[in-house]
Amino acid sequence: MTAISYLEAIREAIDEEMARDPDVFLLGADIGAAGGAFKVTDGLLARYGASRVIDTPLSEIAIVGAAAGAAHMGMRPVVELPALGSIANASDMLANYVATARYRAGLSCPMVVRGHAGGYGGGPFHVRSAEAGFVHVPGLKVVYPATAEDAKGLMKAAIRDDDCVLFFEHADLYGRIKGVMPAGDHVVPIGKARVAREGTDVSIITYAAALWKVVDAARELALLGISAEVLDLRTLAPLDDDAIEATVRKTHRALVVHEDTRTGGLAGEITARINERCFEWLDAPVLRVTAHDVPLPFARSLEDRVLPQTPDIVLAVKRLVSY
Repeated sequence: MTAISYLEAIREAIDEEMARDPDVFLLGADIGAAGGAFKVTDGLLARYGASRVIDTPLSEIAIVGAAAGAAHMGMRPVVELPALGSIANASDMLANYVATARYRAGLSCPMVVRGHAGGYGGGPFHVRSAEAGFVHVPGLKVVYPATAEDAKGLMKAAIRDDDCVLFFEHADLYGRIKGVMPAGDHVVPIGKARVAREGTDVSIITYAAALWKVVDAARELALLGISAEVLDLRTLAPLDDDAIEATVRKTHRALVVHEDTRTGGLAGEITARINERCFEWLDAPVLRVTAHDVPLPFARSLEDRVLPQTPDIVLAVKRLVSY
């Protein structure tokens, strides 16, 4: 079977869901003839027509608001925002309306808000990590796949979900990561983490593009006789507490790695949960490897300095195992 890219996997999932369910339709700026900011929706206008692939003005709050109204009427909109770094422009609609609609009025919001985020995509206006700002909002689900297989499976699950799902796509993974799609209706359940690599000495908990640097670090550590288990969270809200607890109980040491900033990043929440659930199993403090608390620069060399790298992960694991 032919491997397809992370980007192609997302497009394939959307295509299959549009073919399966006529209530699924797309909203976003330049998603039609232009195929979206990164060409994720390329070709879907020709296949499904302008009534189901709808170009909109560039107003994040208007796009999300229109999608919410359609979702209340039984449709399943998939919204593309040009960059999830700018999702703050829609935060009022998402946090104050969409996330609370079921609680306030019994209205479901079966909609997906998707777009690119993360490092190596174009400087501080387009590549900030915004996931932590929405993980703490009750009523929203947040997913952030690291592999092509999970990108497809989670997108299909997100479209079928009866609540709003924020679907973060890492821009640096679009063309760089490929995978062979499982046969049949490939759906990855929301809320379930995945052990990407088995290990016994330390658990490294991560998600999105950081996974690949963690896997590289685990290979380097294996040459030093250190066995690292790698847990790919895949879903950030809800977190898979059972998977986190299971890996920490197995190895007794934990490192959390992500591209988001250190202050207020999800690593702090994960650390707190480990302390609450697994304190008596720990042989060392929980450590974090994260981005620095600065805006992401344009220059690739500077971006490398800001974002966590494989040597940073190796050094932190060495500290953990020698504690």
